[in-house]
Amino acid sequence: MYLHAGNNKNIRERDIIGIFDADNSTLSYITRKYLSDAEKEERVISAKDEIPKSFILYKENGKYMICFSQISTASLMGRTETV
Repeated sequence: MYLHAGNNKNIRERDIIGIFDADNSTLSYITRKYLSDAEKEERVISAKDEIPKSFILYKENGKYMICFSQISTASLMGRTETV
């Protein structure tokens, strides 16, 4: 199955590592550094140009990718089959 992350971005559920709240997760320096490094390495996809509420860490073609979404973590988790 696939998880719809918004704005026509679908991610295969079995490739998802985690779904994180953007506000709470980015309080940590380590998380901010990881996201910054991922953006420099062009491993970040934004599902829409709005302010993100969450981000999804997933694996695609052997690379760890990040997709920012305007959809809340609770809504994204509700869309998955395996909670």
